[in-house]
Amino acid sequence: MFRIAVLPGDGIGREVTPVATKVLKATADLFQLNLQIESGLIGEDAYEQYGHPLPPATLDLCKNSTAVLLGAVGSPKMDLLPPDLRPERAALLPLRKKLGLFANLRPIKICPELIPSSPLKKEIIEQVDLLTVRELTGGLYFGKKSREIGVDGEEVATDTLEYSSVEIKRILKFAFEAARQRRKKVTSVDKANVLTSSQLWRENAEQMRRDYPDVHLEHMYVDNCAMQLVKNPAQFDVIVTENMFGDILTDQASVLSGSLGMLPSASLGGKTGLYEPAHGSAPELAGQNIANPLATILSTALLFRFSLHHEAAAGAIEQAVAKVLAEGYRTSDLYVPGTTQVGAREMGELVTKFLKMV
Repeated sequence: MFRIAVLPGDGIGREVTPVATKVLKATADLFQLNLQIESGLIGEDAYEQYGHPLPPATLDLCKNSTAVLLGAVGSPKMDLLPPDLRPERAALLPLRKKLGLFANLRPIKICPELIPSSPLKKEIIEQVDLLTVRELTGGLYFGKKSREIGVDGEEVATDTLEYSSVEIKRILKFAFEAARQRRKKVTSVDKANVLTSSQLWRENAEQMRRDYPDVHLEHMYVDNCAMQLVKNPAQFDVIVTENMFGDILTDQASVLSGSLGMLPSASLGGKTGLYEPAHGSAPELAGQNIANPLATILSTALLFRFSLHHEAAAGAIEQAVAKVLAEGYRTSDLYVPGTTQVGAREMGELVTKFLKMV
């Protein structure tokens, strides 16, 4: 028996999560896996019912589950609240921290059928197969914050960027281990020419390379990495970087595969894994059945792979998604002339259909 917590959250999370949950259940049935799926509240609905976007009941559910499937958080209504109550800061970041999830994995592998949906040329992206390993519980997002009036009467806001060697070493180890299972190359991204935290990051990376003589390590400044992701993304195997850099670079890299709606993620490090699409809540798309559920569906594949340790189930979902795309079905974000546009629910039904044929 595996206990799975499902947190739809806000915006399109309420639409894509039920679709992905149906795929999750169908896959479990196909492989005769016993799942106990329980829903919880996070974000706006949680705030309205409990006065906080991450109530204790939801946190307890997550802590006592094998894995968590999360939709998205954030809404215009919640943006009107004080920063300490907004779901990104008061729910998502604390959830990652309390579950001990320090490593965020975002894989990008180009599907040939989606090349026309990418803004980049075919010859630039067709060989792309990369994994970004993002440190998830340190850096600016978790550092000390303050706002005060300066000596000149103007307000000054401060965010502290802080990393310890322990935090750096454990994420680097994660990246090196992942590279050993791939093409044995790690690109460590920092800003060591300016930031003291990046200098410590680079020093630790240099020390760790001695433990992995079979893995090639290169260093790259974050601004150069952003350029290279557009210019020559196929050069990358495993990219490892700190929290904010990883947040920005992975959103940029998502367009390589055609849409942010195609990018799944897995947050690991504790006993409970957290799986969520890389996109946000996109409230402007909510309620129209036009959101792309494939990132969430592919996140369930990662759930089977990393939390349930069932590679066959993970591969079956990925093959079903590939088959749907090969047959020409697209949500609005991926649509190009000559393909068939479908809604979120219809896309989920198609994946389930092809899943049973794998």
